[in-house]
Amino acid sequence: QVQLVESGGGLVQAGGSLRLSCAASGRTFSGYAMAWFRQAPGKEREFVATISRSGSSTSYANSVKGRFTISRDNARNTVYLQMSSLKPEDTAVYYCAATGNIGLSTRGRDYNYWGQGTQVTVSS
Repeated sequence: QVQLVESGGGLVQAGGSLRLSCAASGRTFSGYAMAWFRQAPGKEREFVATISRSGSSTSYANSVKGRFTISRDNARNTVYLQMSSLKPEDTAVYYCAATGNIGLSTRGRDYNYWGQGTQVTVSS
């Protein structure tokens, strides 16, 4: 059982940077693989990035690889998504997700816990 609370969304110009945070409750945070997904209006939810329980392994969608970095601080029960070189097509609601069963999954259905989402808007 884990509760996720996201923050850090906002409005940024194309080419700019933004860091999202996801704070998790409980003392078992290190037992969960974490991920970020996003959903733009009228589009399906898509995978963005995931990180293993220890933080030693990561995986990214091709669309964000080289621009986004996922990281975690298990001592603070927090996962981050550092976004750089932002593009208008990155505009979406970003969701934090957790799973205790599947590692480095890119499928949303494999994640059992979700945050409320935070809006990221990239202006042109």
